Amino acid sequence: MRTYGSQSLVAPLKRVMVKRPTETAADTARWQEFGYLHAPDVERLRAEHEAFVALVAASGADVLYEDEIVPVPTSLLDAIFVYDPAIVTDAGAIIGQPGKPLRRGEDDAMRRAFNEIGVPILGTVGGEATMDGGDTLWLDHDTLCIGLSYRTNDAAIIQLRDLLTPLGVTVIPLPLPHWRGPAECLHLMSLISPVAEDLAVVYPPLMPIPLIRLLAERGIQQIVVPEAEFPTLGCNVLAVAPRSVIMVAGNPVTSAALRAAGCTVREYAGVEISLNREGGPTCLTRPILRIYED
Repeated sequence: MRTYGSQSLVAPLKRVMVKRPTETAADTARWQEFGYLHAPDVERLRAEHEAFVALVAASGADVLYEDEIVPVPTSLLDAIFVYDPAIVTDAGAIIGQPGKPLRRGEDDAMRRAFNEIGVPILGTVGGEATMDGGDTLWLDHDTLCIGLSYRTNDAAIIQLRDLLTPLGVTVIPLPLPHWRGPAECLHLMSLISPVAEDLAVVYPPLMPIPLIRLLAERGIQQIVVPEAEFPTLGCNVLAVAPRSVIMVAGNPVTSAALRAAGCTVREYAGVEISLNREGGPTCLTRPILRIYED
């Protein structure tokens, strides 16, 4: 039976990696350096993460803890966002190179974790190239959209094309807007979350026009996140199966629209693990295996 392969954002989640928040008091004292909104409440941070992971496990996914598989330096405060250091294809993982210097080291930890659990390394994005997983969007099994951002550059596009073209994957680059500049992270996945093959949650004001056209061409319906719910991560929604999602609590308009579209919605308190660090449920998970049952 297959144990890895995740060329989808909506196929049933079968195997997934997470990382506990293991930072010390000395580590969390650097919160301003990392760009967080306030000093972390470590006790609440850990409780929220535990509750979130329980929701993921309740969906039926096999949950693996990166910090149990390999040592991860506690100073890597953003390492709980395990979506970013890599992508996983049917042929193995591609390890990225973080665009944020403070995140360097997460990629090596992820590589070692994959080696331990038997996920082969298909390739590495390196040299002048930088790539965050948050800029990678599987529109379908054979189409990967990549946001050109302050975290993911043109050199990464070239390297990813070289690795993915032999697998039959089309890579579509999508330039992202400047918005608030390089100090504040804006990933492609900040703006869109597919929740079924024919449905996505979107925030149109910042979306690349080619992506809006692409969704229309493919007949993908859109749930539009209101402006008030963009800062509270209403657009960052994790599909654990088609129309079965997990999202941050406090986005009632988006949550209601998802339910009206036939989705099952589970919510978690994310004051510390998500809102303070501006990373939602997709960021907190690294899918290893997504697959439809025969």
